[in-house]
Amino acid sequence: MCMFCAAMPATIAVGANLQAKQRREQREAEARGQEARRQIPVMTWMAVVLVTLALASALYHSQFDG
Repeated sequence: MCMFCAAMPATIAVGANLQAKQRREQREAEARGQEARRQIPVMTWMAVVLVTLALASALYHSQFDG
């Protein structure tokens, strides 16, 4: 498995973990009656990274597989 193909599941795992952490922090802030911190769009960034990895993987496999 190439480095691009191996990085895709790792990216999904990290993105899901960050999304869960953000939601947990938001719920805790609401329970305390505080304003939640500004949310970063984790799923959007994860999608951008996954598309980039998929394109790099396709390029790598089309160029260097023999």
